[in-house]
Amino acid sequence: MCFVLPLPAATVLLRCAREEHEEHWRIAFRKGIAYNHRMAYFIVLLAAVCATTLSHGQGSRWVGTWSASPQLVETRNLPPPPGLAGNTLREVIQASIGGSRLRVRFSNRFGSSPVTITSGHIALSTGRSAIKAGTDRTLKFHGKPWVTIPPGASAHSDPFEFNLAALSDLAVTTCFGACSVDVTGHPGSRTTSYLQAGNQVSAGVLPAAVKTAHWYILDGVDVQANHSTAALVTLGDSITDGRGSGTDKNDRWPDDLARRLQASKDARQVAVLNAGIGGNCVLHGGLGPTALSRFGRDVLSQSGVRWLIVFEGVNDIGTSRDANVAAVGRNLVAAYKQFIYQAHAHRIRVYGATITPFGGSFYDTPAHEAVRQTVNEWIRTGGGFDAVIDFDAVLRDPRHPRRLLRAADSGDHLHPNERGYHKMADAIGLKLFEN
Repeated sequence: MCFVLPLPAATVLLRCAREEHEEHWRIAFRKGIAYNHRMAYFIVLLAAVCATTLSHGQGSRWVGTWSASPQLVETRNLPPPPGLAGNTLREVIQASIGGSRLRVRFSNRFGSSPVTITSGHIALSTGRSAIKAGTDRTLKFHGKPWVTIPPGASAHSDPFEFNLAALSDLAVTTCFGACSVDVTGHPGSRTTSYLQAGNQVSAGVLPAAVKTAHWYILDGVDVQANHSTAALVTLGDSITDGRGSGTDKNDRWPDDLARRLQASKDARQVAVLNAGIGGNCVLHGGLGPTALSRFGRDVLSQSGVRWLIVFEGVNDIGTSRDANVAAVGRNLVAAYKQFIYQAHAHRIRVYGATITPFGGSFYDTPAHEAVRQTVNEWIRTGGGFDAVIDFDAVLRDPRHPRRLLRAADSGDHLHPNERGYHKMADAIGLKLFEN
């Protein structure tokens, strides 16, 4: 059944949606718009649609511009003194795409008790702990300047207006109340955070801050964008997380790819979300939750995802006993198939990246190398992925194909250096991200 509202009734509903004021709802019902329960339900639904359209622009949606996959922070990577509780943490991140309306996400996924943010702010960063004057905004949560996040949960800030240009550095500053002894964070930030005693969330600079190269509690920033804007998730391990890249340089291969996308007039609407965790495995073991167990959270639940690059498996192979590694290879292929199936069910295109060489590293055995070649052969020819990104071909030494190019090797023969990360990003065809 289709309902057609008389113009005066529709006008009242539009005003309800635009101003979100209780008095207008009373007026609507006094005018007899809600004839019965079914009509009332229709009115509420229409008003919600109108509110979204009028307030935020037709066809807009949330798209992630930055993320860091959360994990339980190991003891050696916990916040240094003075700790989080009662103190101020300023974390610097780099957005991939810009926007004028943002929201920030915090996570207590691995906490054993609640985490309270007593005050949160966001501003443009001008380097180190300094923020740009006039850009500081107070974060609110359901209209309040504080939020308590239960164990296992996350919290989004209320949406707010902010002039964010693509590739801008943001400073997210939080003052904490009670905190969990088990801290959720991302140890492999390759970015300096600043921890100072007391409540200093509005300070222009934190001169007395203790420095730490980890992120804590903060795990995502979304922007409101039109439907032509979408995100790419890079699912991986330490090579995606940036091991071997420079601190505060933002030169991991996903960062380099984000810059290439922004430099292309046809791909500026593509955000890049880094879902790499150092030491991570696909199947079992490793650091952080396995890729299989975190796939829903770190890929499917991210805002506005349209593409996925799967580049993970080297730790599964490298940490396996030679006698078991062939089975690990078969299980990796089965896991890739599961990723593809789940992503396609969410209309996400999936690109497979070949596992890069590790000859001469602590993972190097003939059995491990044989399985790497077998898995790479399936990635290239198995027909499961929507496209293949051949990082192995990009980084291998043509004279010694089991090894990384010397110019791209960080020195441990497993992780690329900054030049290697640039080569990886440059090898990815931007046509893969056309709408």
